[in-house]
Amino acid sequence: MSSAWEHFFAATSMLASSGPIKHRLAEAYRIHLQKLDAEEVPKEIREEFCSLSNCMSSVRPLRGESAVHATVRKMSDTEAGGVALRIVNKLGVNARNQGAQRPKL
Repeated sequence: MSSAWEHFFAATSMLASSGPIKHRLAEAYRIHLQKLDAEEVPKEIREEFCSLSNCMSSVRPLRGESAVHATVRKMSDTEAGGVALRIVNKLGVNARNQGAQRPKL
């Protein structure tokens, strides 16, 4: 099982938990995806992952906060939900890739 799949699965699980979407998004990205190396991500989604990474740190932080938290703070709930959906979609691509790599019995 790929490391990328595990990271996206964990992030998606966090996105599906309870609490405000902006908090879940910031934590899912910060804990599970922020340190994921783009080279570990399947090439089919690598460009989109890099775009997501840039999106998630596009706002200059205030003192005491991270760029991720500043960016999510500036999003509407609808925008945060859209970014969360991007993460879930990447899990789907990873899962399909994992299934395609399994040997046929």
